[in-house]
Amino acid sequence: MIRLVTLDMAGTTVTDHHEVEACFAEAALKTGLRVSNERILAMQGLHKYFVFQTLWEEHFGTRMHPEWQMRVDKSYKVFTEVLEHHYLTHEVTPTESCLELFDYLHQQGISIALTTGFYRKVTDIILKKLGWLEGLDEQRVGTSTTLIQASVTSDEVEKGRPHPFMIQKAMRLLGVEEPSQVLNVGDTPSDIQSGFAAGCRLSIAVTNGTHTREQLEPHQPDRLIGSLRELIGIVDELNH
Repeated sequence: MIRLVTLDMAGTTVTDHHEVEACFAEAALKTGLRVSNERILAMQGLHKYFVFQTLWEEHFGTRMHPEWQMRVDKSYKVFTEVLEHHYLTHEVTPTESCLELFDYLHQQGISIALTTGFYRKVTDIILKKLGWLEGLDEQRVGTSTTLIQASVTSDEVEKGRPHPFMIQKAMRLLGVEEPSQVLNVGDTPSDIQSGFAAGCRLSIAVTNGTHTREQLEPHQPDRLIGSLRELIGIVDELNH
Protein backbone atom coordinates (compact mmCIF):
# COMPACT_ATOMS: atom_id res chain seq x y z
CA MET A 1 0.00 0.00 0.00
CA ILE A 2 1.47 3.36 -1.04
CA ARG A 3 1.22 5.91 1.79
CA LEU A 4 3.69 8.58 0.63
CA VAL A 5 4.87 10.06 -2.66
CA THR A 6 8.09 12.10 -2.56
CA LEU A 7 8.57 14.43 -5.51
CA ASP A 8 11.38 16.69 -6.67
CA MET A 9 10.55 20.36 -7.24
CA ALA A 10 12.23 22.12 -10.21
CA GLY A 11 11.42 20.15 -13.37
CA THR A 12 9.13 17.65 -11.65
CA THR A 13 6.41 19.60 -9.80
CA VAL A 14 7.58 23.14 -10.65
CA THR A 15 7.91 24.13 -14.30
CA ASP A 16 11.55 24.48 -15.27
CA HIS A 17 12.71 26.45 -18.30
CA HIS A 18 16.34 25.60 -17.59
CA GLU A 19 16.54 28.70 -15.41
CA VAL A 20 18.45 26.88 -12.67
CA GLU A 21 21.11 25.88 -15.18
CA ALA A 22 21.17 29.49 -16.45
CA CYS A 23 21.69 30.75 -12.89
CA PHE A 24 24.56 28.28 -12.44
CA ALA A 25 26.11 29.40 -15.71
CA GLU A 26 25.79 33.09 -14.77
CA ALA A 27 27.36 32.52 -11.35
CA ALA A 28 30.18 30.48 -12.89
CA LEU A 29 30.89 33.18 -15.47
CA LYS A 30 30.89 35.94 -12.85
CA THR A 31 33.34 34.06 -10.64
CA GLY A 32 35.79 32.81 -13.26
CA LEU A 33 34.66 29.18 -13.41
CA ARG A 34 34.68 27.63 -16.87
CA VAL A 35 32.08 24.88 -17.20
CA SER A 36 30.01 23.52 -20.07
CA ASN A 37 26.22 23.56 -20.16
CA GLU A 38 26.30 19.76 -20.45
CA ARG A 39 28.29 19.45 -17.21
CA ILE A 40 25.88 21.75 -15.39
CA LEU A 41 22.89 19.75 -16.63
CA ALA A 42 24.48 16.49 -15.50
CA MET A 43 24.62 17.82 -11.93
CA GLN A 44 21.01 18.97 -11.66
CA GLY A 45 19.24 17.68 -8.56
CA LEU A 46 22.39 17.64 -6.42
CA HIS A 47 22.98 19.96 -3.45
CA LYS A 48 24.01 23.26 -5.01
CA TYR A 49 27.01 23.87 -2.75
CA PHE A 50 28.29 20.36 -3.53
CA VAL A 51 28.03 21.19 -7.24
CA PHE A 52 30.42 24.12 -6.86
CA GLN A 53 32.74 22.05 -4.68
CA THR A 54 32.90 19.47 -7.46
CA LEU A 55 33.26 21.94 -10.33
CA TRP A 56 36.08 23.87 -8.66
CA GLU A 57 37.82 20.58 -7.80
CA GLU A 58 37.61 19.66 -11.49
CA HIS A 59 38.93 23.12 -12.40
CA PHE A 60 41.97 22.94 -10.08
CA GLY A 61 42.44 19.16 -10.25
CA THR A 62 42.36 18.95 -6.45
CA ARG A 63 40.61 20.26 -3.35
CA MET A 64 44.04 21.02 -1.87
CA HIS A 65 44.53 24.13 -4.02
CA PRO A 66 44.89 27.15 -1.71
CA GLU A 67 42.06 29.02 -3.48
CA TRP A 68 39.62 26.09 -3.71
CA GLN A 69 37.49 26.87 -0.65
CA MET A 70 37.42 30.61 -1.33
CA ARG A 71 36.35 30.07 -4.94
CA VAL A 72 33.63 27.59 -3.91
CA ASP A 73 32.19 30.01 -1.35
CA LYS A 74 32.28 32.95 -3.76
CA SER A 75 30.58 31.05 -6.60
CA TYR A 76 27.90 29.68 -4.29
CA LYS A 77 27.20 33.13 -2.82
CA VAL A 78 26.79 34.66 -6.28
CA PHE A 79 24.61 31.72 -7.33
CA THR A 80 22.25 32.19 -4.38
CA GLU A 81 21.91 35.90 -5.18
CA VAL A 82 21.16 35.21 -8.85
CA LEU A 83 18.75 32.37 -8.04
CA GLU A 84 16.77 34.27 -5.40
CA HIS A 85 16.46 37.30 -7.67
CA HIS A 86 15.18 35.10 -10.47
CA TYR A 87 12.45 33.43 -8.45
CA LEU A 88 11.43 36.69 -6.78
CA THR A 89 11.00 38.42 -10.12
CA HIS A 90 9.61 35.66 -12.37
CA GLU A 91 6.39 33.69 -12.52
CA VAL A 92 6.41 30.22 -10.95
CA THR A 93 3.95 27.58 -12.17
CA PRO A 94 3.22 23.90 -11.48
CA THR A 95 4.20 21.35 -14.12
CA GLU A 96 1.67 19.73 -16.42
CA SER A 97 -0.78 17.51 -14.46
CA CYS A 98 0.89 18.30 -11.13
CA LEU A 99 -2.24 19.66 -9.46
CA GLU A 100 -4.31 16.85 -10.96
CA LEU A 101 -1.95 14.36 -9.32
CA PHE A 102 -2.10 16.23 -5.99
CA ASP A 103 -5.93 16.09 -6.08
CA TYR A 104 -5.86 12.35 -6.74
CA LEU A 105 -3.37 11.68 -3.91
CA HIS A 106 -5.50 13.73 -1.51
CA GLN A 107 -8.56 11.69 -2.44
CA GLN A 108 -6.61 8.48 -1.75
CA GLY A 109 -5.25 9.72 1.60
CA ILE A 110 -1.67 9.52 0.33
CA SER A 111 0.81 12.06 1.69
CA ILE A 112 2.82 14.37 -0.58
CA ALA A 113 6.38 15.44 0.29
CA LEU A 114 8.49 17.72 -1.88
CA THR A 115 12.26 17.25 -1.80
CA THR A 116 14.76 19.56 -3.45
CA GLY A 117 18.42 20.33 -3.97
CA PHE A 118 17.56 23.98 -3.20
CA TYR A 119 18.18 25.48 0.24
CA ARG A 120 15.32 26.55 2.50
CA LYS A 121 15.22 30.29 1.68
CA VAL A 122 14.74 29.88 -2.08
CA THR A 123 12.48 26.85 -1.57
CA ASP A 124 10.13 28.97 0.54
CA ILE A 125 10.14 31.72 -2.11
CA ILE A 126 8.94 29.16 -4.67
CA LEU A 127 6.41 27.51 -2.35
CA LYS A 128 4.96 30.87 -1.31
CA LYS A 129 4.54 31.98 -4.93
CA LEU A 130 2.68 28.78 -5.69
CA GLY A 131 0.54 29.00 -2.54
CA TRP A 132 1.94 25.66 -1.37
CA LEU A 133 3.49 27.08 1.81
CA GLU A 134 0.09 27.84 3.28
CA GLY A 135 -0.70 25.78 6.37
CA LEU A 136 2.80 24.32 6.85
CA ASP A 137 4.35 24.68 10.32
CA GLU A 138 7.88 25.79 11.21
CA GLN A 139 9.20 22.34 10.29
CA ARG A 140 7.40 22.71 6.94
CA VAL A 141 4.99 19.93 7.83
CA GLY A 142 1.30 20.25 7.00
CA THR A 143 -1.90 18.29 7.63
CA SER A 144 -4.22 16.16 5.54
CA THR A 145 -5.94 19.37 4.40
CA THR A 146 -2.84 21.29 3.24
CA LEU A 147 -1.85 21.00 -0.42
CA ILE A 148 1.43 19.28 0.48
CA GLN A 149 2.22 17.49 3.71
CA ALA A 150 5.97 18.16 3.94
CA SER A 151 8.84 20.05 2.33
CA VAL A 152 12.44 18.90 2.80
CA THR A 153 15.52 20.70 1.47
CA SER A 154 19.06 19.44 0.97
CA ASP A 155 20.48 21.83 3.59
CA GLU A 156 18.24 20.25 6.25
CA VAL A 157 19.82 16.78 6.04
CA GLU A 158 23.31 15.32 6.38
CA LYS A 159 23.77 15.00 2.61
CA GLY A 160 21.56 15.75 -0.38
CA ARG A 161 21.01 13.54 -3.41
CA PRO A 162 21.96 10.95 -4.51
CA HIS A 163 21.83 9.99 -0.81
CA PRO A 164 18.47 8.89 0.66
CA PHE A 165 18.34 11.33 3.57
CA MET A 166 15.70 13.75 2.26
CA ILE A 167 13.30 10.89 1.52
CA GLN A 168 14.01 9.35 4.91
CA LYS A 169 13.39 12.66 6.69
CA ALA A 170 10.06 13.05 4.86
CA MET A 171 9.14 9.54 6.03
CA ARG A 172 9.97 10.38 9.65
CA LEU A 173 8.06 13.66 9.55
CA LEU A 174 4.96 11.93 8.18
CA GLY A 175 5.12 8.72 10.20
CA VAL A 176 5.82 6.36 7.30
CA GLU A 177 8.12 3.58 8.49
CA GLU A 178 8.41 1.29 5.47
CA PRO A 179 10.15 2.48 2.27
CA SER A 180 8.03 -0.10 0.42
CA GLN A 181 5.12 2.30 1.07
CA VAL A 182 6.91 5.18 -0.72
CA LEU A 183 7.13 6.18 -4.37
CA ASN A 184 9.90 8.58 -5.34
CA VAL A 185 9.58 10.77 -8.44
CA GLY A 186 12.07 13.11 -10.11
CA ASP A 187 13.48 14.30 -13.41
CA THR A 188 17.24 13.84 -12.88
CA PRO A 189 19.65 10.91 -12.45
CA SER A 190 20.31 11.94 -8.84
CA ASP A 191 16.56 11.83 -8.14
CA ILE A 192 16.43 8.24 -9.40
CA GLN A 193 19.50 7.25 -7.38
CA SER A 194 18.14 8.73 -4.15
CA GLY A 195 14.97 6.63 -4.53
CA PHE A 196 17.06 3.50 -5.01
CA ALA A 197 19.22 4.39 -1.99
CA ALA A 198 16.12 4.86 0.18
CA GLY A 199 14.70 1.50 -0.90
CA CYS A 200 11.48 3.03 -2.22
CA ARG A 201 8.84 0.76 -3.76
CA LEU A 202 9.54 2.48 -7.07
CA SER A 203 11.95 5.23 -8.14
CA ILE A 204 10.24 6.89 -11.09
CA ALA A 205 11.62 9.37 -13.63
CA VAL A 206 9.52 11.93 -15.47
CA THR A 207 10.71 12.96 -18.93
CA ASN A 208 9.08 16.40 -19.33
CA GLY A 209 11.49 18.09 -16.90
CA THR A 210 15.19 18.92 -17.23
CA HIS A 211 16.25 15.57 -18.75
CA THR A 212 14.99 13.66 -21.76
CA ARG A 213 13.98 10.01 -21.92
CA GLU A 214 17.28 9.24 -23.67
CA GLN A 215 19.25 10.93 -20.88
CA LEU A 216 17.34 9.14 -18.10
CA GLU A 217 17.05 5.61 -19.54
CA PRO A 218 20.71 4.63 -18.84
CA HIS A 219 20.06 5.23 -15.12
CA GLN A 220 17.41 2.49 -15.16
CA PRO A 221 14.52 4.04 -13.22
CA ASP A 222 11.77 1.60 -12.24
CA ARG A 223 9.37 3.49 -14.50
CA LEU A 224 9.76 6.28 -17.08
CA ILE A 225 6.70 8.51 -17.46
CA GLY A 226 5.94 11.42 -19.77
CA SER A 227 4.08 13.51 -17.19
CA LEU A 228 2.79 13.27 -13.63
CA ARG A 229 -0.62 12.25 -14.94
CA GLU A 230 0.76 8.78 -15.64
CA LEU A 231 1.65 8.42 -11.96
CA ILE A 232 -2.06 8.25 -11.12
CA GLY A 233 -2.39 4.96 -13.00
CA ILE A 234 0.74 3.56 -11.31
CA VAL A 235 -0.53 4.39 -7.81
CA ASP A 236 -3.94 2.98 -8.67
CA GLU A 237 -2.35 -0.23 -9.94
CA LEU A 238 -0.22 -0.67 -6.81
CA ASN A 239 -2.98 0.09 -4.31
CA HIS A 240 -5.82 -1.82 -5.94
